[in-house]
Amino acid sequence: MSTPSALPPAGGPLLAPPSELTLIDISRSCTVSAEFVHGLIEEGVITPLAGHAPESWRFSGTQLRQVTVASRLQRDLGVNLAGAALALQLLDEIETLRAQITRSG
Repeated sequence: MSTPSALPPAGGPLLAPPSELTLIDISRSCTVSAEFVHGLIEEGVITPLAGHAPESWRFSGTQLRQVTVASRLQRDLGVNLAGAALALQLLDEIETLRAQITRSG
């Protein structure tokens, strides 16, 4: 009889993402270059939570999601960074409106 492992299987989901991610964490998790993340910062898609230099920047799980979506938009649809920024803004607005409808309904 074997006891269950406390660790998720290789390639399985993490139990909880770290509260703050570095530039390297974001790049690896989203399989994008650091330059791609820099571009998203320049477009105003994301803003580091902390740090003034790339090596000290910190990002949230929400920002990780935004980088992932922007990367997919660019890869799958050929959307440039400005277009990805607009799409993410519109997706956030839709999410906000849906939450308002849910609360009032």
